[in-house]
Amino acid sequence: MSRAGQLHLNVFLMANGQHEAAWRLPESDPFASYRVEALREAARTAERGKLDSLFIADIPALWMGFAQRPQAALDPLMLLTMMAGVTERIGLIATASTTYNEPYNLARRIATLDHLSAGRAGWNIVTTAGREAAANFGLEDQPDHAERYARGDEFVEVCLKLWDSWEDDAVRGDKAEGIWGDVEKLHPARHRGKYYSVQGALNVPRMPQGYPLLVQAGSSETGKAFAARWAEAVFTSQPNLDQAKRFYEELKELARPHREPAQISILPGFVAVLGGTEAEARAKQAELDALVNPVFAREHLARLLRVPAEHLVLDAELPTDIPSEDEIEGGKSRFTLVVNLARRERLTVRQLLVRLGTGRGHLTVVGTPERAADTMEAWWRAGACDGFNLMPPTPNGLRDFVEQVVPLLQRRGIFRSEYTGSTLREHYGVPRPSNTYASGR
Repeated sequence: MSRAGQLHLNVFLMANGQHEAAWRLPESDPFASYRVEALREAARTAERGKLDSLFIADIPALWMGFAQRPQAALDPLMLLTMMAGVTERIGLIATASTTYNEPYNLARRIATLDHLSAGRAGWNIVTTAGREAAANFGLEDQPDHAERYARGDEFVEVCLKLWDSWEDDAVRGDKAEGIWGDVEKLHPARHRGKYYSVQGALNVPRMPQGYPLLVQAGSSETGKAFAARWAEAVFTSQPNLDQAKRFYEELKELARPHREPAQISILPGFVAVLGGTEAEARAKQAELDALVNPVFAREHLARLLRVPAEHLVLDAELPTDIPSEDEIEGGKSRFTLVVNLARRERLTVRQLLVRLGTGRGHLTVVGTPERAADTMEAWWRAGACDGFNLMPPTPNGLRDFVEQVVPLLQRRGIFRSEYTGSTLREHYGVPRPSNTYASGR
């Protein structure tokens, strides 16, 4: 099958790797998640691979398992601002919650990153599930799923108004006339909605990209509708080709009323455990699996499934009386993915924990670089994706992918050898939006 264009590749950066026990490997630095040089080097490695972008996940709470795995999570926007200073072309995508931020402050911080990086900022829009985060912001419980997305819709609307509140040529800088800015080209938000009231204009000029690249990762029905309206790139978990193709076709069609389907890139998660031979890759996987703490992993799974941990018998399949997706208020798509994986493959709880430890339900390849490249090309050519959200399982996983898999993709002509654009929107082939007021949109 012929297909025009090339793959888009984003990397989900975690200094210790995505595998929950990778921090215990001999080569791992347990403090890497907040050591500046390790974080800088990860950003430089991603750019050396000519990847479109890197992104940092976030949740505004200390998660469970402080005793069992690294928990340090630096603020993504501050971290990416540091990374902007040690890179030149790679996109920088920050996760930020619409539930636990205010539109004005967040719009200002993202605009600042876009200016400081010369047009490389992206925003991974999340609505944030979990009672722990709610409790940190004075709430008795998290807002329900529908309300979080309703707030999210209005939050994005306000941010777009703020990013358009300066026309591109609002600053005149006319020394002779003593006129710095053209007041006629300044447009206060004047927003009063159900959840937010924001009156003024932003105090940052319109950003180099106009808007940041808008990214979203929810795959519930509500999440897909939200992505179709707003997202220009979607991170998703699709464990097999047929399911990925269905998701791809559905989301492209849902996006059609809002934009050209080609302007939304769908990137399934991709985990590669690489070895020079298949046997070497399997040995690496076995080493990781042996480091998983089944007691902690079971507690984490029980939390996701909303059941007591003792109901999950390690050497039995999942019980039949777990809640349905409709009963889950947070992480609906994640819940469904895990339950479907376990049911489809009739995994015991112990087997499920091992599978989740490596790939968290995402597409996982354990094998040679050639096998990884073959899988990626096959999915892309089959119309199951526009690229991948790379999830390196170990601290050296990104370096190995860049050195071993990227050259194969480049030789096949399906991934860039050099950057051709300078902004994140250019990397993804998404046009710079015109200003609402200047264009009369």
